[in-house]
Amino acid sequence: MMNPDYFKDLNQTVKFALAEDVGDVDITAELIDSENTATAEVITREEAVICGQPWVDEVFRQVDPKVKIEWQINEADLVEADQPLLRVSGLVRSILTAERPVLNFLQTLSGTATATHRYAQLISHTNARLLDTRKTIPGLRHAQKYAVSKGGGENHRMGLYDAFLIKENHILACGSINKAINRARQLYPGRRVEVEVENLDEFYKAVEAEPDWIMLDNFPLEDMLKAVASANRGIKLEASGGIEEDDDLVSIAETGVDFVSIGALTKHCQAIDLSMRLLI
Repeated sequence: MMNPDYFKDLNQTVKFALAEDVGDVDITAELIDSENTATAEVITREEAVICGQPWVDEVFRQVDPKVKIEWQINEADLVEADQPLLRVSGLVRSILTAERPVLNFLQTLSGTATATHRYAQLISHTNARLLDTRKTIPGLRHAQKYAVSKGGGENHRMGLYDAFLIKENHILACGSINKAINRARQLYPGRRVEVEVENLDEFYKAVEAEPDWIMLDNFPLEDMLKAVASANRGIKLEASGGIEEDDDLVSIAETGVDFVSIGALTKHCQAIDLSMRLLI
């Protein structure tokens, strides 16, 4: 697959999150004496795969680098409800100003990692690997894809720049599947070339053009099995769409496809219920 730099925009992402939340000043934090110090603890209210420590650390660093952070768990640990995750010590103003951005990053990325973990476990008895998509929260592309990797999934592609995914409209504009694939090879040799097909006729045409991957979009199981049986083994097959229930995912993975991509990993993210309390 790829070796993405998940942290390339971490500083900028956190800076933006603080700017939109804090603005010029946290007026409520100014109610507290500027010299008051305390320790606070973050706990989870539910079982989860915890993810997002680098973003939490960066929030506190930008708000107040003197705040001391003590993680009680490791990144990507599966934790139980009411389990402490971290303790922070320092100025109360700093801790409370950082609270919401910290929880936002941690609950969102933990939600992504937890969903990924659940889906990955469902298909762990197969050879299929779980992929994410580009259906991410704007501004959190790298962060959510990092969370997918920590939950046991893999990244499909980071964006429009690192791999081709030739879809119906691209094929129409280029004239044919074969022309689109050949053009891709000419423009960016070495980049992965994947073509999306919607039926077996398109699949057989795609196989003849020899892309690296073929995406089977909303294929019925019967047709998916035929595609797996007839594919050139040098071509990887990715199943996408048609996954409404857990049984759908399992049935698709059991057809023998190489990958199953699920937009819901990042698009339908259910934030984990977390809480921060001062220990005074």
